[in-house]
Amino acid sequence: MSYQVTIQPSGHQFTVKPGETLLAAALDAGFSLPYGCRNGACGACKGKVLAGEVDYGVFQEGALTREDKLAGLALFCCAKAVSDLTIEVKEVGAAKDIPIKTLPCRVERMERLADDVMALWLKLPSNERLQFLAGQYIDFLLKDGARRSFSLANSPEEDALLELHVRHVPGGRFTDHVFGAMKVKDILRISGPYGSFFLRESDKPAILVAGGTGFAPIRSMLAHAFRHEVKRDFTLYWGARAAADLYQAELPRQWQDRHAHFRFIPVLSAARPEDGWSGRAGLVHEAVLADHADLSGHEVYACGAPAMIEAARRDFAARGLPADAFFADSFDFQSPRP
Repeated sequence: MSYQVTIQPSGHQFTVKPGETLLAAALDAGFSLPYGCRNGACGACKGKVLAGEVDYGVFQEGALTREDKLAGLALFCCAKAVSDLTIEVKEVGAAKDIPIKTLPCRVERMERLADDVMALWLKLPSNERLQFLAGQYIDFLLKDGARRSFSLANSPEEDALLELHVRHVPGGRFTDHVFGAMKVKDILRISGPYGSFFLRESDKPAILVAGGTGFAPIRSMLAHAFRHEVKRDFTLYWGARAAADLYQAELPRQWQDRHAHFRFIPVLSAARPEDGWSGRAGLVHEAVLADHADLSGHEVYACGAPAMIEAARRDFAARGLPADAFFADSFDFQSPRP
């Protein structure tokens, strides 16, 4: 038996099949709800159930707490309807008209950016372009049906090649292949674009927080904003262990020279003696806290490891950042198979 779901405040309605998640059904119906990981880990798809009942599904407790459930919240990437529903969530209107495609691609170029970071440039068939919003990601479709997600680092306007920054996770089947066996002209399959991590239209100052290769989607966002001469204050905090891990630091330094409304603040957590580092040190989100006693008038866009995202979400809220002004993409690295 299928159920009808009404989205508030838009009034949009869609049908969900038995065993189908609310997020999947909404996307299939052409309504783009916020989401990130799609596996119950990041909390980006959290919304309120105003009427009806859901099966909450399988999720990580940090993404949906007991208090969240008591407040009527659910993770729509995991929740399944067991009755007709009315849910409350702010739709991502800018993404709903972008089709999700499954396409072959060819590895056009590879470049080692750091010891554990490889840049890949992918070429699509000559009659294809992938329309996406700056900040979104694509999935690699592996032969056994598994998927691996990576953010697009190029801006949507520069779409002749798709640029990805792949961090090597030792023991990770896909990244071991990238760093050990992949070669130029290899053929792969991708699907996308996915995700609701992109710049919203706003006059508020934007704080962008990147951890490691979390720089990739933020690079896309900023390149897009600068291309369109967005008159908004941007501050990028990019955290890494050592100086070499800031693998494209020259680019944001160039942006800082060219754009008066942009600041770049690199932060190292474990600088090496040979770095001769005299800049900011410690955890990247704590550098934001050191600079901002009140975040109530800002928007934050954060991308990196789940621990960084959750710490930033918690600590920035304590400084007054509204929950609906925090946008995140959590890099939840898959563990290698036994």
